[in-house]
Amino acid sequence: MFLRLLLLLTFFVFDLFGCQGGYKSCIEKINDSHSIVAQQLNIALPNRQRLLYAEEVPHAKIIKEDPFLGLYLVFDPHPFAYPFYWNFHLQLGTAMVNTKRAVEGRFRRRQEGLNHLALYSEKIFYPALVTNSCCSLEGITTPRGIIQKEYLQHFVLSKDRVMQYGDIGIRLDNKGKKICVAARDPFFKNNPFAIGDQILSLDGKKVKDRATLMRSILFTPVGKKHTVVVIRSKKRHSFSVVTQKRFGGGIISDTFLESQGLFFDKRLNLVKLSKYWQQYGLKRGDRLLGIDRKLVYTIAEVRKSLQKVPKENYLLLFERNEFEFFVNLKYK
Repeated sequence: MFLRLLLLLTFFVFDLFGCQGGYKSCIEKINDSHSIVAQQLNIALPNRQRLLYAEEVPHAKIIKEDPFLGLYLVFDPHPFAYPFYWNFHLQLGTAMVNTKRAVEGRFRRRQEGLNHLALYSEKIFYPALVTNSCCSLEGITTPRGIIQKEYLQHFVLSKDRVMQYGDIGIRLDNKGKKICVAARDPFFKNNPFAIGDQILSLDGKKVKDRATLMRSILFTPVGKKHTVVVIRSKKRHSFSVVTQKRFGGGIISDTFLESQGLFFDKRLNLVKLSKYWQQYGLKRGDRLLGIDRKLVYTIAEVRKSLQKVPKENYLLLFERNEFEFFVNLKYK
């Protein structure tokens, strides 16, 4: 206990005297480094690199990209002498900072995977960096919420040219203090989960919150075997599941049909499809109306319809120019 208090006091003194400029110096640093340009994040990092957030491919020399979170790492021909670093030390406060102002606050919800970005105690404005008073990065703001430092650093350090995330075939929800399976991917090979399973542990570690569990799953390499313990119908079950490639989430639609080569916008219009489906006559812009003769209007409803009656094929209803037609979806 004494050591903990001493550590807190040490960091408090460091915050007071080591970062005397406070958030005013962070505003100046953002301006001097041109880390926000034309209302776009363009954050100066070490090693002649910049971190960008954009929902469209930027015009720059791209080193790597994360299409799920809209992140790009690009080459910086004119590197800033004092780039931004991650903060993984104890911090006593944070603020959202842009070129003109800093608004202090705190995280009221941590980032819970790709679909649930972090929330802040103050109204989020974009673009902005979330920093401590020493100007170390805690996250970045986006129109959907805050991408936290763990995801930013994982992306920057990844060896993937195009970012990949792990998947074990489920989407999770909080039920009080319980972490439960809210959706089960019917296309996930050898999926052992059932809707409503309460996740107790992953690889022998007790599950405490969805944010930590989702990072453990997403950051796992494809092909790694996990041991999962769940409660189902008041009985404890243990089974193994092999991590597979994640296809949807974040900016990308997450209907479970993405693994079959079908990608949608929020209105369920096709925005991308594989050649496999083009040979069946499907085109970009075709709108998904129903699954197995039941109408769907949202991505969540698509997921729910796909997992209701698991089987080898589904009947998908599409619309194009007010003409409706069916497509028989068989597992690829």
